[in-house]
Amino acid sequence: MIERMRIRNIVLIEDLTIQFQRGMQVLSGETGAGKSIVVDAVNLVLGGRADRSLIRAGTEKATVEAVFSVGNSSGVMEILRREGIEAQEGEVTLYRELSASGKNLCRLCGVMVPVSLIREVSTGLMDVHGQHEHQFLMDPDMHLGFLDRMGDRAHQALMKQVASACSAFLETHRLYARMKKENDRKQRRMEELEAALKELHSAKLKTGEEEALTEENARLRNGEKIAGILRGARSALSEGESEGSCLERIKDAASALRKLEGFGKEYAGIGERCEGAYYELEEAAFEISRMLDALERDPGRLERTEERLDLIRRLERKYGGSVEEILAQQAAFEQEYTDLCGLEDRMAETARQHKQLLAVYRAEARELSESRKRLATAFERSMSGQLKDLGMEKTVFQVSFPQTEGEKRPMPRPEGDDRAEFMISPNPGEPMKPLAKIASGGELSRIMLAMKALEAEGSGVDCMVFDEIDTGISGRMAQAVAEKMKGIGRSRQVICVSHLPQIAAAADAQFLVRKAERPDGRTHTEVVLLDQEGRVQEMARMVSGAKGSTEEAQSYARKMLEAAHGM
Repeated sequence: MIERMRIRNIVLIEDLTIQFQRGMQVLSGETGAGKSIVVDAVNLVLGGRADRSLIRAGTEKATVEAVFSVGNSSGVMEILRREGIEAQEGEVTLYRELSASGKNLCRLCGVMVPVSLIREVSTGLMDVHGQHEHQFLMDPDMHLGFLDRMGDRAHQALMKQVASACSAFLETHRLYARMKKENDRKQRRMEELEAALKELHSAKLKTGEEEALTEENARLRNGEKIAGILRGARSALSEGESEGSCLERIKDAASALRKLEGFGKEYAGIGERCEGAYYELEEAAFEISRMLDALERDPGRLERTEERLDLIRRLERKYGGSVEEILAQQAAFEQEYTDLCGLEDRMAETARQHKQLLAVYRAEARELSESRKRLATAFERSMSGQLKDLGMEKTVFQVSFPQTEGEKRPMPRPEGDDRAEFMISPNPGEPMKPLAKIASGGELSRIMLAMKALEAEGSGVDCMVFDEIDTGISGRMAQAVAEKMKGIGRSRQVICVSHLPQIAAAADAQFLVRKAERPDGRTHTEVVLLDQEGRVQEMARMVSGAKGSTEEAQSYARKMLEAAHGM
């Protein structure tokens, strides 16, 4: 159950803490006092849509914090254990912060979490029935979901199996469809690949080839200049006038210095250095000669390097920005060609899987359909009892599974092959007709309350919120709804926003929602837990509809409370 909730800067609420009670409690107040704001705050902290228009004017952020008490064995505690979050003494705290800048902060037991986790946890904490939720009953497409929520664990497991079988089938179905399209263009595509691969294979590209050719091309383009410099260097090293070449002079110097080795290590050292220099320069002279020979040996090499570079750059424009990318594209083409060669075999295997997975889905869907029919029978029986409690004992409720004559079996869907529609006969002897077409607003409210009562029995949620479930009802029907909600309140916490005195009288506790004006002229909303006399005054207002209730209205309100609580 929800223990308390603190709301700050939500529309007209500046800073408000509500200490909720056990059993059934009602929030009442004049129209526009802010009852719906409290429900909006509840929806926000439970993970609802973050609407920045909820932020109180003149403030930067709005916050809502709700504290729930839960049992150690509840599904909520299992989620917390899964996420590694610890609840303090069985209390689970939800916190939501909404800023004007759009920032949306969520905390679970003080730990920052995504809003999706808040939503997951909240389904086990509270069930909120909004003002217009009963309008979903007007949409037959929603009826199957209402029915399925009444199912037990075995039924829920069947639903998951069908959804899983559908997902597996649809994945294969989409794959087979892609293969069929691929097969339709297979011949043309294989011809394109063959032409491309022929061109790429004949090119025989190699990694790093372009860089090496570019360097060689630059060298060949400047061949004369390079050759002139090399000749000059070679001449300087190995060619000389009468006194001999540079190398010969260094060799002579080394020989002369060798004669001084016996006079000290420094003479031997300088001699060794000259001798080393001679061999280094001699090797350099040989290398220069080799470079010159290479330049002069193949005069057609420049033309061939330019042709090769032209080919590479043309292929780059066509298949990729570098030789490495072209080679990667070539490998991809080769794989695609291989795949296309084996496409028919793969299609045959996929078709076999497609048929097999469809058969699995149909079998699972049939089992789910049978479960739904059994569930529908039990649901109809339970609804009959609930509607009787709500003054609709003559109404017959039925779940129909419509099928069109000659209709093809539907494409597999996650929810299975069924369609469901709720039918009613409000009066004896009248034929069954679609609920969406003949139910009045008051009937819809009571039918929704009946469903919520049944859903609460199966879900184990300890707290239910009803925002004006009493729409369209009054008098004796209002009393029936009040008694039903009081009955629900005996086993779980019920919070109800209502304008009917019958429902207010049945509550174990009553809160007054009212607007007040501060000295600075700003309006804010207050929520006050009423004592016995306060409830009499508020119910008298609800009865009389006047700002100042009459003595007769107060007396009537007091009698209503006495009758509801056996005073």
